[in-house]
Amino acid sequence: MEKELIINSTPTEVEIALLEDSKLVEIHYQKTNTNFTVGDIFLGRIRKLMPGLNAAFVDIGHKKDAFLHYTDMGPKLRSLLKYTEETVSAKNTTHQLESFKMEPEIIKTGKVDQVLNKKQPILVQVLKEPISTKGPRLSCEITIPGRYLVLTPFTNVVAVSKKISNADERKRLRVLVESIRPKNFGLIVRTAAEGKKVADLHEELMMMMSKWEQVFKQLHKAKPPMKLLSELDKASSILRDILNDSFNRIVVNDRELYYNVKNFMSSIAPDQVKIVKHHRSNKPIFDTYGVTRQIKSSFGKTATMPSGAYLVIEHTEAMHVIDVNSGHKVASGDQAEAVLAVNLEAAEEIARQLRLRDIGGIIIVDFIDMRVAEHKRALIKKMRDFMKKDRAQHTILPLSKFGLMQITRQRVRPEVKINTAEVCPACNGTGKINPSILLTDDIQRDLQFILQSRPNSTLNLMVHPYVQAFLKKGLPSMQMRWYMKHFKWIKIQAKSDYQLNEYRFFDGNLDEIRL
Repeated sequence: MEKELIINSTPTEVEIALLEDSKLVEIHYQKTNTNFTVGDIFLGRIRKLMPGLNAAFVDIGHKKDAFLHYTDMGPKLRSLLKYTEETVSAKNTTHQLESFKMEPEIIKTGKVDQVLNKKQPILVQVLKEPISTKGPRLSCEITIPGRYLVLTPFTNVVAVSKKISNADERKRLRVLVESIRPKNFGLIVRTAAEGKKVADLHEELMMMMSKWEQVFKQLHKAKPPMKLLSELDKASSILRDILNDSFNRIVVNDRELYYNVKNFMSSIAPDQVKIVKHHRSNKPIFDTYGVTRQIKSSFGKTATMPSGAYLVIEHTEAMHVIDVNSGHKVASGDQAEAVLAVNLEAAEEIARQLRLRDIGGIIIVDFIDMRVAEHKRALIKKMRDFMKKDRAQHTILPLSKFGLMQITRQRVRPEVKINTAEVCPACNGTGKINPSILLTDDIQRDLQFILQSRPNSTLNLMVHPYVQAFLKKGLPSMQMRWYMKHFKWIKIQAKSDYQLNEYRFFDGNLDEIRL
C-alpha cells in the first residue's frame, strides 16, 4: 500500500492530508494559535470540587474550566501532588525520582474530596480537546510519548504493545527496557520498537527524560494556570505515531516547515529522510495531489460510492447515524449477493469516513437488510478488517435483530466538519438569475467600459465552455464582430468550473479586472 502525507501550510493553519493508494483517509487541521492540544502538560489550579460527579473542575487558562474525573487521576495521585508542591516551592532540586519517596496509592472507589482540596495546584495533561460546549478533559497520569517508548513518571511498570505478537521479541524488549529504565519511571514499549537495538531505545529515553526535566524547570516557582510542555506540532506528532516503512512520500509546501519535518525525520528515521519533498510549484499543493477534489466529494451529508450506492450521514448530540442506500444498481442478478456487495462496499467507505471526519462516540449503521446468516458474519468480519487501520480505539458489535451495527470510537478532538456547499455565483443564493438571453449584452457592455478605461491593455475573457462555443460560432462570429468594432482581438477561454452565465475579464498578466 502506498502512503503519502501532503502538508499544506498557510499563515493561520497547517492542513495535513494522509493518502493511502491516492485515496484520502485522514485530514488534520491545526491552527497556529491553538492553545490546547491532546498531550499538552499544564500546571492547573482546582477551581471547584463536585462530589456528586466525583470530579473536579480545573483552571488551565481555557475560557471553560477543564474536567478531571476521579478515574483519570490515577493511583499515584498523591505522589504527583507531593512532587508538584515540592518542585513549585523549590524544595525539590532534581527531576530524577531516585531519591523521591513515593506516597501510598489512592483507592479506585475513593471520593474526589478525600484526595483534592479547592485552590490546590495540580499537574495535569490534556486527554481530550474542548468539544462543543465542553471544556478540555484532563488526566493526572502523565505520559511523555516517543516513537518507540512512552515514559510514565511515578510508576515502575514496563508494558509491551499487544501488537508485538512474537513471544521472544516481547521478552527481549522487556529485558532491554528494564535494564535502561530510571527508578520510579515506567515505560510502555510501542509497536515501532519491534527489532530495535538498545542504543535506539536508550537515545529516545534520554530525549524523553530531557522533556521531563523541562517540565521540572518550568514548575520551579510557577504560578497556575501555566503550560509546561507542548505536544509536538501536528505534522511531527502524526509522523511520530504513524510513520513506517510503507510511507512513500511526504510533501510540504512551506520551506520552513519542510526543514522542520526533515530535521524531525533525521532524528526518528534517518534512512527515510529522502522521502520528504518540497513542493515548489505555483499550483496549490492540495490541487496538485487531488486532495481538494476528494475533500469536496467526501464531506457533506451524502457520500457516493463508485457503484452508485451512497451513504447518508446524520449527526445528533448523542450519536451519529449512517444509512446505507443501494441507489438503483441492485436489481440485476442474485439479489442476496448484490445486497452483500453493496454492504461490503459501504463498510469500506464507512471505515474511511470515520477516520476522515474523525467521528467519535456512538455510531449506528443501518445496512441494507440481509437474510443469509453467512453474509451477516462476512460483513462483520470485513468491517473489523477495514477498521484495523484506524488508530483510534473502537469497538464493533455484531448486527442487531433489526440489522443495525453499533460502533463506538474514541473521541479526543472535535469532529472535522467541512461545508462543501457553495453559494451559487449566478444567483448569489436567491434562486433566480437574470434572463440568460441578455448574457451577451452584459458581456458587451462590460467590454466597452473596459476598453474606454484602459484602451491599451490586453484582454482575456473567461467563460463557461458553452458560452465560449457560442461566442466563437458562425462567420462572422461574435468575437470577430468585437474585433471589427473595437480593433482589438479579445481572447476567449473556457473555464469548466464556471457557472453557465458566469464570466470574468483578465488582463495580460491574468489579473482579474474587477468592474
